Amino acid sequence: MKIAWLFPGQGSQEVGMGRDVAERYASARAVYVEADGALQPSGASGPISRLCFEGPIDELTLTVNTQPALVATSTALVAAMREAHPTLPEPLVALGHSLGEYSALVAAGALRLDDALKLCRTRGQAMQDAVPPGEGAMAAVIGADESVVRESCAQAEAVGHVAEANFNAQGQIVIAGTKLAVARACELLTERGARSIPLKVSAPFHCALMRPAADRLRDALQDVTIAPLAFPVIANVDAAPNSDSGRVKDLLVRQVDSPVQWVKSIERAAALGVELAIEIGPGKVLAGLVKRIDKRIRVVHVSDAAGVAALQGVCV
Repeated sequence: MKIAWLFPGQGSQEVGMGRDVAERYASARAVYVEADGALQPSGASGPISRLCFEGPIDELTLTVNTQPALVATSTALVAAMREAHPTLPEPLVALGHSLGEYSALVAAGALRLDDALKLCRTRGQAMQDAVPPGEGAMAAVIGADESVVRESCAQAEAVGHVAEANFNAQGQIVIAGTKLAVARACELLTERGARSIPLKVSAPFHCALMRPAADRLRDALQDVTIAPLAFPVIANVDAAPNSDSGRVKDLLVRQVDSPVQWVKSIERAAALGVELAIEIGPGKVLAGLVKRIDKRIRVVHVSDAAGVAALQGVCV
């Protein structure tokens, strides 16, 4: 059976994530110990493990905390999977939604966990700093094809920048940009029969306004060593499987201010013959998107100790 590993991005976080796998599996516990050592405590809640296990939710949802917390949790779940099932086959490919690409690269051995966590903290802060609070916005567009969304964004450019940021599923595209331009694009899309839902986000991710964040990430990546990949990781920016460690840094930098090509990424996995995807991390957002993109791919969830144990009857 050809298997893909999927890793969720920002928005999937929840208080309590990873706690039971850390209690049950020594390898998962070691991941959180390493994460606590790699990151200085942020805010009043102390170590990143405590934020994952106990919250509070307002601290956990700060971008600068959410990003490393999700990578630590997905990595802990992978460690638990490998500990519980020593014969677990490696995936044909791995892919992550936005931030999840870092979890995929850690799982593939390209990024060391401590480097990934520090990069994600830098990335989160840089993305937060790129646009002043209140000046950016994002919206999910439902029921419009790509050409309609692109045309509406182009017309709304008269009042500011706005562009496609996430191609999440057929008929579900997220746009991002300045507050005025996003609002204007939504008006135009409503006139064309689409529905627009404003998103509660702290910055307009994956658009040209994130260029300063991409530059900061490029600087942060200079001293990071990228190791050979144990299996290919489908990159967000071009939806192509990458096995070349020399390309990883450029792909991560470009990802910050480029749209997430999730539809094409799943379509590429399906074209490679993937039959089963394991969503590794909190929530089931990716499973819903995969079902809309290609129903031939079955998705199972590993978000806790029960999910780890359930793999025995699925792919081991």
